[in-house]
Amino acid sequence: MIRGMVVRLVEWRARSFTDPAERLQFLQRRLGHSSASRSAWRALTRMPILTTLGLALAGIGLVPACRRALGLVLPFVLASAPATPKMIQTPPPNVARSPAPAALSHVWQVEANHQFDLYSNGLRIENRFQTSTETRSYLAFPRTQIEARVGQRLTQPAGIVFHTTESHLAPFEEGQNRMLKREGEGLLEYVSHNHSYHFVIDRFGRVFRIVGEADYANHAGNSVWADQTWIYVNLNQSFFGIAFEARSQPKEGELPVNAAQVHAGRTLTEMLRARYGIPSGNCVTHAQVSIYPAGRSAGYHTDWAANLPFEDLGLTNNYGRPLPSVTLFGFSATALLEEAPDSPLARGLETAEDQVRAEAAAQNLSEHRYRQVLQTRYKDAITALHAKGALQENN
Repeated sequence: MIRGMVVRLVEWRARSFTDPAERLQFLQRRLGHSSASRSAWRALTRMPILTTLGLALAGIGLVPACRRALGLVLPFVLASAPATPKMIQTPPPNVARSPAPAALSHVWQVEANHQFDLYSNGLRIENRFQTSTETRSYLAFPRTQIEARVGQRLTQPAGIVFHTTESHLAPFEEGQNRMLKREGEGLLEYVSHNHSYHFVIDRFGRVFRIVGEADYANHAGNSVWADQTWIYVNLNQSFFGIAFEARSQPKEGELPVNAAQVHAGRTLTEMLRARYGIPSGNCVTHAQVSIYPAGRSAGYHTDWAANLPFEDLGLTNNYGRPLPSVTLFGFSATALLEEAPDSPLARGLETAEDQVRAEAAAQNLSEHRYRQVLQTRYKDAITALHAKGALQENN
């Protein structure tokens, strides 16, 4: 059977030769100087081309020997099955369309011991300042039930908040090594004692684990963020905290962080996103999430109100996203806009304010009255946290 198929495939291949002499030479090379070749030649002129082609394609796909007989080198490519159509979700009200999230990389742990953890992307995390609090657990509010005041308990980390330590910084110069090391050690001891962050990246680009990944850290305080599925109120439990040893307002002409810190931040962010499936849109700055509840104002803490190198960290730039504290809960961004009028964050603040004004007009309400309605949502969310005994957890 295989021999017959080979013969027919050779016959099919021979038809590509327009010159009769070349065609015969090809048949002789492939089938030998026998009567079989002459029979094949005669059969070739009589065989319907569609039948021959069908056999050839079947042979090429199923029998490697047939391909070798034809002298063809073809890649064996399986057509991918049609992808299951994905539901196209319309963003909920108050959610701006953002750029496509950066793809998640595959990162795995190579080694782990008491001193350090090592990962496949080159990330090394030092563990000598590690401490623990309590296992992460928090309430998040479904966006589709924003008025229902019903929270759902979750344990999976939902995002990352980036901070600067705002600590004293010696000049980053060779002659300052002793001071740089002493300040760094003092900072790490302080944040470890206070469980201030999950990770700190020092000025030499070293990554230190402060609080274990399964536990919460005291890094965000009163804060708000939201994605297309959930609203997060107070992010200590729901988000990781990564702090760069830096000041948010460096000297003129300087950036808050150096190249070594940026590289370390990228590998750390890449690992956390790969391990926990964190979307790029939930990787934000402290200035974007921090609020002052008593004054209903956004941006109580303003570290990273500008200059976070989103792209260099492998992320989409989230500065332009409208702040959920403004669009969902009616907080004012005025103070933050006055402090950072020329920062990239200003566009997101202005977009959020414009959105609130447009929605107020659509409901025939004054902006002041509409903000009161939105602020009631925040009060209801805090009440729901109280009712579940989760306010302290979420703080």
